[in-house]
Amino acid sequence: MMDTVKSFLRSVMDVAMVVIPLSVVLGIIFGPSVPFIGTAVVGNISSLVSDLGGSGLVGIIVLGILWWLARR
Repeated sequence: MMDTVKSFLRSVMDVAMVVIPLSVVLGIIFGPSVPFIGTAVVGNISSLVSDLGGSGLVGIIVLGILWWLARR
């Protein structure tokens, strides 16, 4: 049961690691509001980075955890 859940979550993360960079590139090419993605991806990532940067040590720890999750 747990292996099935882990496998599913890994496959979701694999899809996300393909879709997120693709949406960033499309956002750069087609502007801040990509018609087929629906949100301002580059703006959202910029605000996430600025929020994490303003949080000090906690932001660095969260950024490290996100980096670790992305590299798995």
